[in-house]
Amino acid sequence: MEKSKRKKHQKYQWLRAALQLFSFLFFSSAFTASFAGITYIAAQLGAGEKIAWTAFLKTLVGLCGFTIVFGRFFCGFSCAFGSLGDGIHTFYCWICKKCGKEPLKLSEKISEKLSAVKYLVLVLIVILCYLGVYPPIKGSSPWEVFSMLHAGNFRLSGHLPGMLLLFLIFLGMGVQERFFCRFLCPMGAIFSLLPVLPAFSLRRSRGDCLKGCSRCTRKCPSDIALPFDGFYETTEDCFQCQKCIGACPKQNIHCGLKEIQGNEIVFTLLRTGLLIALYLWIGL
Repeated sequence: MEKSKRKKHQKYQWLRAALQLFSFLFFSSAFTASFAGITYIAAQLGAGEKIAWTAFLKTLVGLCGFTIVFGRFFCGFSCAFGSLGDGIHTFYCWICKKCGKEPLKLSEKISEKLSAVKYLVLVLIVILCYLGVYPPIKGSSPWEVFSMLHAGNFRLSGHLPGMLLLFLIFLGMGVQERFFCRFLCPMGAIFSLLPVLPAFSLRRSRGDCLKGCSRCTRKCPSDIALPFDGFYETTEDCFQCQKCIGACPKQNIHCGLKEIQGNEIVFTLLRTGLLIALYLWIGL
């Protein structure tokens, strides 16, 4: 039974890694396009211009709608920045293991305080765009530098501030799992403010939990304590990575639809298919 559970968990880990790699290679523009929708709205309002139904706005509305229905599945499985962060953090932990050293990690107390920074980043960018100041600050955007590097454009002579910020973010990604997503991502701030339908949230049955066990919380990149069955509290910083499911020794954690409990792989593929369909409809 335990061996079967481990194999299933390994399959799920490989599936998530494969989906992240697929999205990173073919749909990396989803993050930057949705973020461009935010800056576009703020800039148009500041200039007193009409807001047109652009591809950027379409991406923003589409991903926000998907998040309301399915939670932050995009963040956990498809965001290029999030996937890159997972890769850097995994590599850092592997290096530490080879060197026989314990990986550095921010304390839960510090992480909780830093979680508010992403809202400040969002507000600052919106204000700068509204005032018409943000676009002229050329070369200061780390995600613009990332997009250029991903596209094979290495003409970065005018992007020194953005390169420096991206390098610092990479360092943070190594030390802290989901560093950018939890602390700096302006789109993460938007997603965390959205209401999420409770049907697809993760919950746990506490009837036969091991005394003193907190594996699900310790495995969670956001240090989240899951709600119990019968409670429909959704947590804004849950990335739907579902690492907690494999961490639970009693298999007590499941998604909200009891009819598909234990079939998270099938449900993951279903959500992935719907997300890809959304990308194709948007034209990414």
